[in-house]
Amino acid sequence: MGVLKMGKLNKEKWQVLSLLLPGILVFVLFTIYPILKLLFMSFYTWDFSSMGTNFCGLKNYFNVLSDKNFQVAFMNTLIYTITTVPGQMIIGLLVATFIHAIPKLQISFRIMYYLPVITSWVIVSLVFRYIFNTEGMLNYVLTNILHWSAENIAWLDTRSGALFVLIILGIWKGIGWNMVIFLAALQSVSKELYESAEMDGCGSIAKFFYITLPCIKSTIFFVLVMLTIGGFNSFTSIKLITNGNPMHQTETVLTWMYYKAFNAGDFSYAAALSFIVAITLMLLAILQFKFMQQDKAKN
Repeated sequence: MGVLKMGKLNKEKWQVLSLLLPGILVFVLFTIYPILKLLFMSFYTWDFSSMGTNFCGLKNYFNVLSDKNFQVAFMNTLIYTITTVPGQMIIGLLVATFIHAIPKLQISFRIMYYLPVITSWVIVSLVFRYIFNTEGMLNYVLTNILHWSAENIAWLDTRSGALFVLIILGIWKGIGWNMVIFLAALQSVSKELYESAEMDGCGSIAKFFYITLPCIKSTIFFVLVMLTIGGFNSFTSIKLITNGNPMHQTETVLTWMYYKAFNAGDFSYAAALSFIVAITLMLLAILQFKFMQQDKAKN
């Protein structure tokens, strides 16, 4: 009997392994191997003329960190993340709170606010480029219809103007996703807590700050981490609206990485840059986790 049981267990293990093996192979081939290859490339001179024949150590990393264009791109990424993340979270939470208070129209408002999320980044980026172009629709309205400006405003021709447009797009595009996540969290908060607060004379604002926010802290933290990662991964809108112009002043870390790899052909520089971004995101995530743990310990 024992031998039969062992044989049956071994057969089940092989069956499980045979089911997992294709997925594991795909993961290793298309995830693990490219990461290791990228790490290898970052320590070599790897361009169109020298495909990994010269070992250069940390030279590529020093080249990235000392590059003024990278510094501008990194600062742009920080500005974009620091502004879009709170903007999406605050507006998304307010919208979710509003929808949660009117159950009869929840489905209609969910659809309305979630539509920007499901629209293609390519399409909305092209639409925003048309709206904010120097000869675009917004300038036509401001100059010819409202007569608020004597001449067209070059929204996308300056660093500050272009970043403003990109930030507006990023916030508008992400409100719906935040709304859905926060709405699910709000629906999990016990109604008894609100009823008890009402009996104690608490108003809507007091209930929001002393009941709602503490009960959805874990969701707020999850959204914060995900949006921070998303902010550093911003690419499509920047590529299509400004393409880094003027003079690479609106690049982000990913658009600059793309430029160095596929326009300049410096793959080793791009590989080193990708690991710098990955390390930065890892450190930010660790800091956020530690802050959350300290907050839980205090409470």
